[in-house]
Amino acid sequence: MADNARAKKLADLIREVVAQKLQRGIKDPRLGSHVTITDTRVTGDLREATVFYTVYGDDEDRENAARGLESAKGVLRSAVGAAAGVKFTPTLTFVADALPETAKTIEDLLDKARASDAQVRQASSGATYAGDADPYKKPEDDDEGAASA
Repeated sequence: MADNARAKKLADLIREVVAQKLQRGIKDPRLGSHVTITDTRVTGDLREATVFYTVYGDDEDRENAARGLESAKGVLRSAVGAAAGVKFTPTLTFVADALPETAKTIEDLLDKARASDAQVRQASSGATYAGDADPYKKPEDDDEGAASA
């Protein structure tokens, strides 16, 4: 079992090698400049690596990129093996990163909250209090109430 520092170093190396190979070494048109490697994680035994990626474009571009990465998996693994110099080159699994969609969802929710806050602010701009200016009883009020009773 490898230590976490070694797994992190290997994950960083895999991320760099895969990104460089996608940018310069693979001629597949499905893997254009719109594919970005966002993160890489390696298991503790250094046998499996998960590569997270994002694709800028529509759903068809995402599907094409996924198919392109699957077809280029062997070439990418060979490049990782040559660069890493480890006894066993980890198998690569490509997973679409959900971070951009999650960030967009959060931004949409924040926009709705801002709009709701603006509506409340606008509705309360000319409002006045429903009761007295100071609705709390004071000790002298209690004395007056007891004296009149």
